Amino acid sequence: MRTKLSAADLQGRWWTWAASSVSDSNPVSDQDGSLCAQGQTAGIWFLAGTFGETVTRSCTVPTAVPVAFPLVNQIGEPGDCTAFMVSARGSASLDGRSLKPERYEATAVQISAVGGNPITQNGGRFRTEACGLWVQLEPLAPGSHTLSIRGSSGSFAVSVDYKLQVSAS
Repeated sequence: MRTKLSAADLQGRWWTWAASSVSDSNPVSDQDGSLCAQGQTAGIWFLAGTFGETVTRSCTVPTAVPVAFPLVNQIGEPGDCTAFMVSARGSASLDGRSLKPERYEATAVQISAVGGNPITQNGGRFRTEACGLWVQLEPLAPGSHTLSIRGSSGSFAVSVDYKLQVSAS
């Protein structure tokens, strides 16, 4: 079993990934999965929720790389995370098997962003608080997989169905 990333490392890296692309090429804005490889770095493969839409995405995932994603998440001030996490709920399933999310309360993170991204709008390095419900998976077996992600907090809701293809190397 690989060591899971800490709450700060996972969230900082994911938010940096999510803020590394401008709006029209951002994986969180992706409607079909064509942007799922955008900005990926070595060592972990991130999947995205949405900005509140329901989408179905197809995505090719490399073999032998752990996968991580939020069910629902937020960045902001500590009070923003406290309020967000009060009603944060979610579920995920891989190939019909329920996955147990980890609950991360307000965690100090540092993120880097490009200008024009839909997360921070501005480019640069930011210190902020991150929170959410997260899943970290061991590398997926070669073949086809289905992943369902559902999350909500207050009136905000995420619903993503992934058709994942893991290529044998």
